[in-house]
Amino acid sequence: MIQEGPSSVTSSPLQFFPWMSLSPGLGSPFPWLRELKSEERGLCLIHLLVACANHVAAGSLENANIGLEQISHLASPDGDTMQRIAAYFTEALADRMLKAWPGLHKALNSTKISSVSDEILVKKLFFELCPFLKLAYIITNQAIVEAMEGEKMVHIIDLDSSEPAQWINLFQTFSARPEGPPHLRITGIHEQKEVLEQMALRLTEEAEKLDIPFQFNPIVCKLENLDLENLRVKTGEALAVSSVLQLHSLLATDDEMLRRNINSPSISRNLNTNLSHRVLQMNHRTLGEWLERDPVHIYSPSSSDLPSPSSPLSLAPAPRIGSFLNALRALSPKVIVVTEQESNHNGATLMDRVMEALNFYAALFDCLQSTVSRAQVERQKVEKMLFGEEIKNIIACEGLERRDRHEKLEKWILRLELAGFGRVPLSYHGMLQAGRLLQSNNYDGYKIKEENGCLVMCWQERALYSISAWGFRRYD
Repeated sequence: MIQEGPSSVTSSPLQFFPWMSLSPGLGSPFPWLRELKSEERGLCLIHLLVACANHVAAGSLENANIGLEQISHLASPDGDTMQRIAAYFTEALADRMLKAWPGLHKALNSTKISSVSDEILVKKLFFELCPFLKLAYIITNQAIVEAMEGEKMVHIIDLDSSEPAQWINLFQTFSARPEGPPHLRITGIHEQKEVLEQMALRLTEEAEKLDIPFQFNPIVCKLENLDLENLRVKTGEALAVSSVLQLHSLLATDDEMLRRNINSPSISRNLNTNLSHRVLQMNHRTLGEWLERDPVHIYSPSSSDLPSPSSPLSLAPAPRIGSFLNALRALSPKVIVVTEQESNHNGATLMDRVMEALNFYAALFDCLQSTVSRAQVERQKVEKMLFGEEIKNIIACEGLERRDRHEKLEKWILRLELAGFGRVPLSYHGMLQAGRLLQSNNYDGYKIKEENGCLVMCWQERALYSISAWGFRRYD
């Protein structure tokens, strides 16, 4: 297990890792590091990564630089799971270090081009290669169909309108209703006009084929800038809201005030026991086995100086997400379906986020490798352009720039209940459809579990995404 102090391991050359990472004069790793077996190399990389992250958190950039050099001899974006993870985590740590020199950081990133087509492509690849989004869409659609039974005018608000496949499936289900399809209106929200134009074109074509009365209402903006007046909800419409991996971005706005309150100069070495417990829940072939076999050191601000965002029942002040959810409730939706990452990447300290992200992305990289061969370009694109960018945002960014503030299901339950929503149990029929998808496509190792009326999507036993449904709760 993780513990503070020197390693007690004496029978392995891995006992030298903490000493190596703390030696300012040490250059390249010992030659035998290159000859380590995959499992030993994975354990070595974990030690070096955590030690390097500790140095970054403490502001010891010279030692952090030495750690990055050591890791570079073992990490590879084309290697096994741990080598690939290490490559993207070192890139994120290096990016955070470079921000100590804003001019240098800006100069190195000034010519980078963010392509809308690339972003669309990588999300499409993730949708195709892994079942998580497919499952989220199936379960979301089933919850909407059940909530809209008998309704003649249906309005769906899509908080991330970028994938036509979700709504095409819903069109087909509505078209098969004995009483005929409803008049359907979808309000799509996305920051890229081109994405919404493609959504409108594809969905309109499908609606005409199925003879469904349909209207698409595009809203070009970021979610945090959304004016709910633009949703134009009409009297007589039955309203549904779909949020797939979107609500956590609203937490960035609330962080500015919180950071001012918790920025304390008092720093000490201590063991985060709750974090240790979560780390050791990892599965075979992921980080847990390696972390359990040999201790690592964790540097974090004193727990007495910080709130405990990793505690499931603690919520940091969040007026922006609270006001957004309250405004949605005022629209009286029949159902809101929320899909979110099942991990806490919104910790107050860098080391909280590093350890949580290591666990979460280790499982994602592992399941992606089991589904797609190591050499495929598509897998590499997803890992670099999607997972790698998320890792960089979680580790290298702060304040409004850090948008990937994933939180666990229990916190979303608290937030939605505080906003006046009541939980709607997800139906067995939705789970049945999801199970059939996994079985028919030979998605071995993927699982769906029920948890307090909600669902979690897992790789092996590790929950990676949660889905919950909510309804308007009236107060008498």
